Amino acid sequence: MKALITGASSGIGRDMARILSRRGYDLILVARRRERLEELQHQLPSQVKIICADLGQEQACFDLYEQTKGENIDILINNAGFGLFGSFAETDLHRELELLDVNVRAVHILTKLFLRDFLNRDSGYILNVASTAAFLPGPLLSSYYASKAYVLRLTQAIGEELRRRGSHVYIGALCPGPVNTEFDQVADVHFSVRSMSSQRVAMIAIQQMFSRQPVIIPGSTMKAAKVLVRAIPDALLLRISYHLQKRKQGPKSNQAERSGAPAAPKQKV
Repeated sequence: MKALITGASSGIGRDMARILSRRGYDLILVARRRERLEELQHQLPSQVKIICADLGQEQACFDLYEQTKGENIDILINNAGFGLFGSFAETDLHRELELLDVNVRAVHILTKLFLRDFLNRDSGYILNVASTAAFLPGPLLSSYYASKAYVLRLTQAIGEELRRRGSHVYIGALCPGPVNTEFDQVADVHFSVRSMSSQRVAMIAIQQMFSRQPVIIPGSTMKAAKVLVRAIPDALLLRISYHLQKRKQGPKSNQAERSGAPAAPKQKV
């Protein structure tokens, strides 16, 4: 049994790797930071192969598939992603395009390529990491929210196609709320509600993936929030969302706003 996890150097990806390794899965771990991957590799009891790749590059996604398509992978977890805080008119366009490349294009490419293999043998699990952001408009984090909506809806659509063909292949979307990871440092935000631990989110994600849950929302608070959102008119929801996002604003963004300068570029996780 073997799993491939992108964005495995920290946070949810790292913790899902630990859980699957303890369950006896050999792993292929993908991220940009070799030292983080090597550190994790030495901690895990199963066989672990590490691949350093920048999935913001289209060719890197195809290369990753070519490197691993013969590994008889049972589980693909598309976890790599990052956020960018700020007004859409002021955020850096090139950085936003990088975000879309990682959060959307990489997920799309890897899902399609591995799904075809999984269909040929009629088995396998694909877990795409979206966010509860996928259920909301996201003023001040507009590109990130939109990217996660894409991941969620793509995953749901593929799931229905699989159901209709009677396939045993599973695909699901993990939609956590705020998680205590490096995301807030990368996006330069501070969450205004209590974050769940990445270990807890990873445990729920793996459990519900194996239970074939199509949309996984860890935590009762986020489940309740999703229900509440359905009852709020869009115009009011946009205003609420804006004020919630504004409360997340990190010190770099605040400093940039006060000085009238753009915030410093953010680094990928």
